[in-house]
Amino acid sequence: MSGNPGYAAVPKRQRRRRPRDAEDGSAFPRVVTSRPRGGDQVREVAVVPAEAMDIDAGTSTNAATGGVDGSYLSDTRFDQCAVSPLSLQGIKDAGYERLTRVQEATLPVILEGKDVLAKAKTGTGKTVAFLLPAIELLSTLPRSTSINLLVMLPTRELAYQVAVEARKLLKYHSSLGVQVVIGGTKLSQEQRSMRSTPCQILVATPGRLIDHLENTPGFSARIKGVKVLVLDEADRLLDMGFRRDIEKIIAFIPKERQTLLFSATVPAEVREVSHLAMQKDYKFINTVQEGDEETHAQVNQMYMVAPLDLHFSILYGVLKKHIAEDAEYKVIIFCTTAMVTKLVAEILSQLKLNIREIHSRKSQSARTKVSDEFRKSKGLILVSSDVSARGVDYRDVSLVIQVKGAIRRVEIKTKESAYQAWLGYYNSNKTISRDKSRLVKLAEDFSQSMGLEIVPAIPKLILRKMGLQNVPGLRSS
Repeated sequence: MSGNPGYAAVPKRQRRRRPRDAEDGSAFPRVVTSRPRGGDQVREVAVVPAEAMDIDAGTSTNAATGGVDGSYLSDTRFDQCAVSPLSLQGIKDAGYERLTRVQEATLPVILEGKDVLAKAKTGTGKTVAFLLPAIELLSTLPRSTSINLLVMLPTRELAYQVAVEARKLLKYHSSLGVQVVIGGTKLSQEQRSMRSTPCQILVATPGRLIDHLENTPGFSARIKGVKVLVLDEADRLLDMGFRRDIEKIIAFIPKERQTLLFSATVPAEVREVSHLAMQKDYKFINTVQEGDEETHAQVNQMYMVAPLDLHFSILYGVLKKHIAEDAEYKVIIFCTTAMVTKLVAEILSQLKLNIREIHSRKSQSARTKVSDEFRKSKGLILVSSDVSARGVDYRDVSLVIQVKGAIRRVEIKTKESAYQAWLGYYNSNKTISRDKSRLVKLAEDFSQSMGLEIVPAIPKLILRKMGLQNVPGLRSS
C-alpha cells in the first residue's frame, strides 16, 4: 500500500507488498490476528495520504487460496513424529494435535541435525518448528549450566512470546530452563537471574546479547556451549540494522553447531547471512506457495486515499462506527513512528475512547503490561508502532487500522495547509478545544510528526475566525 495517488488503478496483486516494519514508516506492519467467534472476519483498513484533495476508496474480497486459515494444518499428528514422550505430553497440554505445513516440512530435516533456511509466513507455527527439535536435542545432553540453544529475535515482544511457547514445551523437561534477555530492562537484574537459575535456552534480542557478552562475568564462557542457533524473523532482524551484531555473535559461538533461519521473505541479505552462519550443505525449505497471498485469507481489506489533514477525522469516524457495531470490539491501530503513535493515542484518548499505546519510547515494563492487558481484554483500542508489527499473537482482534503518511514526499506548503486544517477541525471539537493550551500542544505535535521543524504561521484573519487570536504558542502572519 502506497501513497501514490495512482494506487487505486494498480491491479490487486501488485498492490500488496511485504511490510518492512521499519520505524521510518516505509511500509505497513502486520500482526497475527485470530477472530473465531461465529465465523466473524477480521477487517483491515488502511488510510493513506493523497497528494491531491480527492478521496478514493476500494475494497478487496477474500482470497480463494493462500493466507493462514485452517488450511495451514497438515494431516500429520505430533504422535506420529520421532519426538520424546515428555515433549509429546507438553505438546498435548498446549493443545496441539496436528502439525502445521511448516512444521511438517521442516521438523524431519531439523531432527536430522541439518542446517535449515526456511521461508515461512508469520502465524504458521514457525516457533514450534524450531523449538521442538532443539528441545529434543537438548534433552539428550548432560545437564550443565551452559547455554545450548540461542534464539535471536528482532523485538522484545517476540522474545517474550517465544519464551512463553518454550515453557509450554518444557513442561515435562524438568532439567531444562529458558530465560529472556532484552533491551529496556535492567542488565543487573538479568545478570542476577542468570546467576541464580542458569538456563539452557536463551531467547534474546541482539543488542542486549552483545551487552551481556561485554559486561556479564562468565557469560562468554556459558555461550560457548551453544549447540543450536536460531535466527527468527531473519529478514526483519536485518531490516532493523542488526547485521553487525549478528555477525559478531556468530563469530563468538562455536562453529560446530546447528543453525536455523526462519524468515517470511528471503532477500539477498538473508541469503548472505545464511552463507555466513550455516554449513555449506544447508537445506532451503520454501513453505510459501507461488501466488500465495501475503495476508490472511479471511481478512476483509479496504483502503482509503485521503488528504493528510483528514486522517484523524476519518480514523475517528471509522472507530465510532465499529464500536457501535461490535460491543466486544478489539482494535489495533498501526502508526509509522513512535511520535505519531503517541500523538494518535493522545488525541483519541481526549475524544473519550478507551485507548492504550505501545511504542519504542515506552519502558519495557509498560509495553509488557499494555500488551498483556490487550491480549486479555475486549472493548479496547491499541495504538502501536512497529513493536507489535510481526508475529505478535493477539486473539479476537476485530479491526486493524494502518495509518500511513507519505510525509517525505509532501511539499512544505501542503504540510502547512494540513496543520491549519488540523487545528481548525479540532478547535471545533468541544472535548479537545476546551483546553486551548492542550490544543496548541497537540497541533505542535502534529506539525512535528510531518517533519516540520517550526510550527507554521496562520493568517491573523483565520486565527480570529477560529477564536484563537492571542493564544500562546500559535504563530500569526
